[in-house]
Amino acid sequence: MIFEQVATGGCQSYLVGCPDTRSAALIDPEISQVDRYLAMAAQDGLRIRYVIDTHTHADHFSATRTLANMLHVPVVMHRDSPAPFADLRLQDADLLRVGNLRLQALHTPGHTADSMCLLLDDRIFTGDTLLIGGTGRTDLPSGDPSALYDSLFNGILKLDPALRVFPAHDYHQRGSSTIAAELAGNPRLQQTDRMAFIEMMEHLDLSAPTHLTEALRTNMSGGKSVAQLLAEAATKTPFVSLPELRARIVAGSADLIVLDVRERDAFDAGHVPRAINLPRGQLELRVNDVLPDPTQRIVTLCQLGKISTLAAATLRELGFLRTSALDGGMTAWQEAGYPIEKTR
Repeated sequence: MIFEQVATGGCQSYLVGCPDTRSAALIDPEISQVDRYLAMAAQDGLRIRYVIDTHTHADHFSATRTLANMLHVPVVMHRDSPAPFADLRLQDADLLRVGNLRLQALHTPGHTADSMCLLLDDRIFTGDTLLIGGTGRTDLPSGDPSALYDSLFNGILKLDPALRVFPAHDYHQRGSSTIAAELAGNPRLQQTDRMAFIEMMEHLDLSAPTHLTEALRTNMSGGKSVAQLLAEAATKTPFVSLPELRARIVAGSADLIVLDVRERDAFDAGHVPRAINLPRGQLELRVNDVLPDPTQRIVTLCQLGKISTLAAATLRELGFLRTSALDGGMTAWQEAGYPIEKTR
């Protein structure tokens, strides 16, 4: 077996491949590591045939749909997954053939209703059902401590104690564990009575994941995160440095339009000299009146440089092909000591 483990903070992804056929599956990929997964597969001489999520993630952004579209392969999830883009939905005990490898799906609800573990030879990919020294939480949407109890004590904990455990999260970078080690030392598994286990899970008092709402929205619907939109806009947009913009303003460049896309009150409180104001929310509706000449050079700016990047990408799509975004924003402009104007 060809095996690669990729850590992204506490998130863990796994690339497993058949050395005979060079077919591979990618388990629980994270959106920021797309290029790394592709490079790793290429280095190992593998062709990724499946991208798999062990459950609907609530604390990071899944890369399954992005990779599926790039590679023209199916997104694999449990049949109870709410994601409309899941192409191949597995039931309990279904086998996924990856060359000569066999991944067996085990439905393990509890952390989420669609949680599943994947059994492969001497190891088990446990998603967030069983963690190293812990278990998945049950206080997020579709969580159920009673179901988790059954998935653990009447399910995967009865498997071969020597099985290596590879979870979807490992915040202490321990890499892996075994069923035997978790039975012996995992604090949450010491509560073997059902009611005591449920009571413990219902009173963990855990803080909500940082990106809970956005992660659930994107992972359940296949939509894009704000970070993805910004990254895509940045690939379509050239940038202008602070000193360069300052020099062009001082030189009085005749064809330069500095377009401040902040709201009017922020613009009035202080803006780059010669800038005109067109709030991002009004851009498409007013662009023809405010910017009648599409051949002029436009530099967009905002407070921090994010909204102006989106605005620049939109303007270029609308045909303003000489549009750039300021590399920075008003905050960076003022920190550099450059002058500002205020609207009286």
